[in-house]
Order: sequence, then structure tokens, then C-alpha cells
Amino acid sequence: MAIHEHECRTFRGEPFNLRALQGQVLLIVNVASRCGYTPQLGELERLYRRHRDRGFTVLAFPCNQFARQSPETALDFCAFSTSQYGVTFPLMEKVKVNGPGAHPLFAELKREAPGLLHTKVIKWNFTKFLVARDGRVLRRFAPRESGQELERELEQALDEDFQSNSGVR
Repeated sequence: MAIHEHECRTFRGEPFNLRALQGQVLLIVNVASRCGYTPQLGELERLYRRHRDRGFTVLAFPCNQFARQSPETALDFCAFSTSQYGVTFPLMEKVKVNGPGAHPLFAELKREAPGLLHTKVIKWNFTKFLVARDGRVLRRFAPRESGQELERELEQALDEDFQSNSGVR
């Protein structure tokens, strides 16, 4: 199944149509509120603001599977990330990313972009998946890789997709 065909919900539990994001470069991230990497929410927001006009969106899914670092509801996570980090990118439903109850979107992302040594599991909060405009998963970034570290590849994805969509090679 293509990335854009998965069903998702917002932090309020409302259906979210991923097909509406076809043609955009996506960064899909499992996030948490009580993690050492939580300040990356601010970095992700800066990336989003800097590149959204070029067709870039961050999708953040709270996840409580790693040391229970996001015990709150998705609605409470939204309030936290908005007040603490000024997040304006789409915040999604709380999900599991590993195991039999893993959200199908994350199961697909892991299949398309396995981790180090071809492992399929996500090992921690703030694992990031860069997705091209056509839905191809371009790369998986480890939790420790910050927004600044992935920006060069993001810009390449935005430029390449822009060039290929405009006929320039």
C-alpha cells in the first residue's frame, strides 16, 4: 500500500486524508513529550516554517512505547507541543509504531526504510522518515539526528522533486 493510502486521524480523532498531501515532501516522526529528544519539536517546527511554502509537511505521531515518555492523550500532547514549542505542523493520533498493534503507516515506513543492519523495529522516539512527493520513502533518520542534520537531504528532496515536476533535469 502506498504511503498516501493509509488512514490516519488527527490528535482530535478526526479522519486525516493523507492523499491531500500527495505532491508534498513529508517528514513523518514518532514523538514524545518527556524524552531527551523532545526539544527537536522546536527544530521540526523551524524546518516546517522554513520549507512549507515549497511543499513540505511534518506529521508528528505521539507514541508511548518507549519508556512511557508520552503518557498523555494526543489532545494533551497537542497542548504541550503548541505551548512549549510553538508547533503548527499537523499533530496526529497517538499510535504504536512496533509490535502487532503498530499503526499500518509505520509498518509501511519500516518496510520501506529499515533501520541499521536492516532492522524493521523503531528503536526510540523521534525516528524520522523522509518521504518524497510521490510517496517513496527516501530515508530513515535515527532519533539523535536533529532537524539541522537532515535539512540538506530535505532540501535536495524539495529541489529534485521540483525539478522533476517542472520538467527540468
